[in-house]
Amino acid sequence: MANVNDVTQTRAFVGGDPPSQAAPAVPGRRPEALLGDKGYDSHPNRDELRKRRILPVISSKGAPNVKGIGKLRYVVEQTFALLHHFTRLAVRWERRAEPHDAFVSLARSLVCWRRLKKTRS
Repeated sequence: MANVNDVTQTRAFVGGDPPSQAAPAVPGRRPEALLGDKGYDSHPNRDELRKRRILPVISSKGAPNVKGIGKLRYVVEQTFALLHHFTRLAVRWERRAEPHDAFVSLARSLVCWRRLKKTRS
């Protein structure tokens, strides 16, 4: 599912639709809030989140962005940038999910190891 609108994936993200091949969510745990940019703004999404007792913290179209969301979003964007330094992960070539997941785990381990090595020196 490449290049899919964010707004269409919100329900699947919070557990409304069964995942296609992803690992199942931890039972009994749900997020308290969903932080999203204007790409997640829609009344059906907000209603579905409230129905699941999840606070939607989503910027509305035509309104200023939610204050402070950039700091949290930066962490996610930085993580993707670090993983994309591993060229094999920037574009997925494997047909099955298992080899790709293994490479992602290896890349995460290397990123953490490099960070720990940098803080110790």
